[in-house]
Amino acid sequence: MDRLLTMRVFQTVAEEGSFAAAARALDLSPPGVTRLVADLEQHLGTRLLQRTTRKLALTDAGEAYLQRVRAILHEIEDAEAAAVASTRDLRGTVRVLAAPVLATHFLAPMVAQWHVRFPRLLLDILVDPFPSSRVDEFDVTFMAAGEDYDANIVARPMIQGEAIVIAAPHYLHRMGLPTEPAHLQNHEYLRDSGQVSRTTNGAARKLRLQPAQGSGPAQEVEMEVVLHCVSTDVLLRAAVDGMGVAVMSRLLAAPFLASGALVHVLPDWIFSRYTVYAALPSRRMMPARTKVFVDFVSEYSQRLMVGRQGA
Repeated sequence: MDRLLTMRVFQTVAEEGSFAAAARALDLSPPGVTRLVADLEQHLGTRLLQRTTRKLALTDAGEAYLQRVRAILHEIEDAEAAAVASTRDLRGTVRVLAAPVLATHFLAPMVAQWHVRFPRLLLDILVDPFPSSRVDEFDVTFMAAGEDYDANIVARPMIQGEAIVIAAPHYLHRMGLPTEPAHLQNHEYLRDSGQVSRTTNGAARKLRLQPAQGSGPAQEVEMEVVLHCVSTDVLLRAAVDGMGVAVMSRLLAAPFLASGALVHVLPDWIFSRYTVYAALPSRRMMPARTKVFVDFVSEYSQRLMVGRQGA
C-alpha cells in the first residue's frame, strides 16, 4: 500500500465531502478512491469515515487522523520546496484563506501579477467571513483585526487603516450633513452584521465613534438600521446608491471618495483602526512557496498604501 497516496486520498475525500468529488480532484476513478480509503481503514484497524446514503462524515478517529495527515503532508511539501535551488523554479500550491472583502479587494487585484512572476505556483484561495479559527488549516490566512487583537498566532502585519463613516452626496442632500456624531441619530444605518455578531452587548442599533486625533472620549449614537449584511460589497453598493450611512475601510472607500460618489462624513471621527494580517500556522518552518507569496503580498501592500496615501 502506498501510504502517502492513501493519506492524500483520505484528506481529499474529507475536504471534498464525497468519493466522487475527490476522484475528480485527484484524476482517479471513484472505485479506486473508495478502495484506497477502505485499504487505509483496514490498515489502521478503525473506521475513519461514517458513510450514509446522503453524505460522508468523519468519525472521531477520522478527525484526529486528518489533523495528523495534514501536518505530515505539509511537512513533505515543505521538504520538497526547500530542496528547490532557485526561487524561479518554485512550484506547487499555496493554500490561502481570506475574509470576503480581503479576497475581493485586496488579493484579487494582485493575482495576475503574482502569476506573471511565479507561473508554477498555484494559488488556491478559499473565502470565509470568519477565518481566524481556521489558521492552522491553510498556508496563510488574511484577516483584519482591531487594535485590541491579541490572538496567540504567528501573524505578519500587511497594512494598517481606519474605518470611517461614508454616505452618498444625494443621500446627504436629502437627510442633511452631520457635523457632530449626535446628528447621526436622525440618519439611516447600513450595518455590517459581522460586527453585530462580534458585539458582546448586542447593541446592533448603536454606532460608536472615537476621535480621529487625540484620546478624547468615544461617542455612541443610536440609529435606525435599514440594512444588515455581512457583505462589504453589498453595503458599499447600498451606500453609493444613497440608501444610508455606512462604516467602510478608508482604503476601500478611497476611489469612491476621489470620484465624488461618496462623501467622508464626520472626518474628525473614526469607527476604528485595524490591521490586515497574514496569519501563519504554528509550524516550525515556513515553506518556501509561502514565504515568497507573503513577501509578494507585503511588497504589493506597501505600493497600495503609497498609491492611496492621504485618501
